Amino acid sequence: MQINSSLLSAGLGAYQAGQQRVDQAGAAIARGSAPVPENSQAVAETVGLTEELVQLKVGEHQAKAGARILQTADEVLGTLINTKA
Repeated sequence: MQINSSLLSAGLGAYQAGQQRVDQAGAAIARGSAPVPENSQAVAETVGLTEELVQLKVGEHQAKAGARILQTADEVLGTLINTKA
């Protein structure tokens, strides 16, 4: 049963980390959404926005992976319960 609780902890941790990354990237994108004058600062801000969009996608995948781990742990627990019964 300890293996299952480890899976649950890992899944929950991954999901929470992904959610936090999505929240941080979304906040950064929202802060940088104002129109910018055309100069080198605009290029730097575009690069920053692109990086935040990448972080947003990474966070999404991390949260999905955590959710999948939780789903797998749930299935394993169900199988163990059915086997024991």
